[in-house]
Amino acid sequence: MGLATAALFVREGPSVNSPEVAPNFTHPDRNLAMELVRATEAAAIRAVPFIGRGDKNAADKAAVDAMRVFLGTVNFDGLIVIGEGEKDEAPMLFNGERVGNGTGPACDIAVDPIDGTSLTAAGRQNALSVIAVSSRGTMLDASSVFYMDKIVTGGAGRGVVSLDAPIGDNIRELSRATGKPVGEMIIAVLDRPRHAELIDAIRSAGAGTRLMSDGDVAGGINAARWETRIDMCVGKGGSPEGITTACALKAIGGYMQGRLAPKDEAERAGAIAAGLDVDKLLELDDMVSGDNTFFVATGVTDGGLVDGVRRQGPIIRTESIVLRAKSGTTRRVIGEHLASKWL
Repeated sequence: MGLATAALFVREGPSVNSPEVAPNFTHPDRNLAMELVRATEAAAIRAVPFIGRGDKNAADKAAVDAMRVFLGTVNFDGLIVIGEGEKDEAPMLFNGERVGNGTGPACDIAVDPIDGTSLTAAGRQNALSVIAVSSRGTMLDASSVFYMDKIVTGGAGRGVVSLDAPIGDNIRELSRATGKPVGEMIIAVLDRPRHAELIDAIRSAGAGTRLMSDGDVAGGINAARWETRIDMCVGKGGSPEGITTACALKAIGGYMQGRLAPKDEAERAGAIAAGLDVDKLLELDDMVSGDNTFFVATGVTDGGLVDGVRRQGPIIRTESIVLRAKSGTTRRVIGEHLASKWL
């Protein structure tokens, strides 16, 4: 076919608005997460020299620097709602910072260049580099309260489990809803002294525990994925991680409830001053409203969600998971990067 013929064919073909063209084949909006994955890949790769070296701050700084550079190239107007924050004394990727090149959609952003800096420093599993995105004004800014009580399950938990119910009742109700015997259920919990009674109650109910040293974003996502052994993730963890997890759950049909947990009266007063209802039982839509969310995570170290960064001869290999709520799509992205470009 010559160029003239090809041009004629294009002009005479049906337009995207023609009834001859199926609606699913009209111009889709772009999957922003497929661009953001470059930023989590870069952060994960830059953190590798610090794995097992005992210096979590150095690992975090390397990841932050790399992520920020790549975020600046993305076609969006991003406002960081959940960033490194005051807890990390972060000079970059802080709450309220604008990222992206300023064109394209206006978005709320949650970033964690390394979810699990202690895991990275110790050389343990399940450290991730994470970005979550939603439309502007839809992501709850819970930065004034560091902790949140959470319960996360797959979609079967919707209308079945509740933070207001005892954990034993939640386990039994989820068992009935899924048809899985209580004795085969696995409940993920952060391994913290504050959870001692919760862990005892889970075991007393007849279920098993999966104790996590850190990284409850991965724990929450794995509780909602059908192919893992984890059935529920519960306990008190970071509120930023809770909002980030909510973005991911929107894409995989999971269920979650949360409630902010101020550590003292001063934090409670600060939350109220920021307009937060610290007593409210938060549903997914309270944490992230709408269905236009993206979540991307790249493994820093190996874990149940994704593999960590690996050097294979001249190649650096990364694995990422890319979730999109609007289409309900999960993608796994394997990147092979020439090591000479990074060293």
